[in-house]
Amino acid sequence: MEISLLFLFIFWVFVVLAIIQLFYFWIIFSRFAFYKEKKKTPVDVPVSVIICAKNEYYNLKEYLHLILEQDYPDFEVVVVNDASDDETIFFLEDMERKYVNLSIVTLMQDLNFFSGKKFPLSVGIKSAKNEHLLLTDADCRPAGKNWIREMAGRFDTKAEIVLGYGAYNEIPGFLNKIIRYETATTALQYFSYALSGIPYMGVGRNLAYKKELFIKSKGFISHYNVASGDDDLFINKVATKSNTVICANYDGFTFSKPQESTRNWFSQKRRHLSAGKHYKFKHLLLLGTWSLSTFLFYFLLISLLSVNYMTVIVGSIFLLRLLSQLIIYKKTFNRLNEKKLLLISPLVEVILLILYPIIIISNLFVKQNRWK
Repeated sequence: MEISLLFLFIFWVFVVLAIIQLFYFWIIFSRFAFYKEKKKTPVDVPVSVIICAKNEYYNLKEYLHLILEQDYPDFEVVVVNDASDDETIFFLEDMERKYVNLSIVTLMQDLNFFSGKKFPLSVGIKSAKNEHLLLTDADCRPAGKNWIREMAGRFDTKAEIVLGYGAYNEIPGFLNKIIRYETATTALQYFSYALSGIPYMGVGRNLAYKKELFIKSKGFISHYNVASGDDDLFINKVATKSNTVICANYDGFTFSKPQESTRNWFSQKRRHLSAGKHYKFKHLLLLGTWSLSTFLFYFLLISLLSVNYMTVIVGSIFLLRLLSQLIIYKKTFNRLNEKKLLLISPLVEVILLILYPIIIISNLFVKQNRWK
């Protein structure tokens, strides 16, 4: 009798978890999956593109000209050379002679008072001559010549922040699928929350905001001692329902080279996830509820199926959740132009559910203080 009551209790917890999951899929994530942008006439505001570079000679050589040659009437590109000891400075000086819209800021010594790239980024922002800032990385390439136009075109009298999508290149290998899946589903979350009026993060590979907002909020001062967070922690602090918009058009995307080894990717994820604990409580609650309910849903699913408890009902609930996931993810992957991810998404989801706790636990014992 007691065992029967125990499994009945577990079953109803499983049902509640399924309802929570369906709520996230259809009330929150559907906002981006089925998002239709309202057409408006963009204004070509002057823009300063900010790039921090530390020993980025090869990436700058490959991608910088694509940014300098954007089809946009009024923009500058500010590259902060953060005490590089490779050929970066010589390449930048050559480029400066060719492009009048290139501005170089060189930090001769490693005087990084902040953790990560916050200090060189702050220097670049303060050196920018324009109010509207567009941030990306040295290893990023824009989707095309209209990248600046797409991102900057979202600014208006209210919008102070534009969240963009920073994709990773598609290359052979299962690790690449994990990276692109994680990137796309993270974008699904931060875009959906922004559309729900509760923005919580952006990615520095493709992010725009006003210089005045950066200055009046005192930049990165509140989290200067955190190695990462020059993008998500800053947005978490200053983003509101009224001042944040998104750019979900392909022409406004950027693309980066993905990690090709599991070890390097693991290290990268450790750095990214280390900032999460500093989010506002309401964001931690929303994100934590989604993650915990997902983990427990699978755990209880396996537990109930392993003892053949209400197999048909439990299996039906799982299929309903799976169908909801595939519908939302299909729309999302199509919108973000992420190919060959849908069918393997349940498997990758489970893999990440196992890896994330390992990454979080590892951050308790090893700290990273440098961005390069």
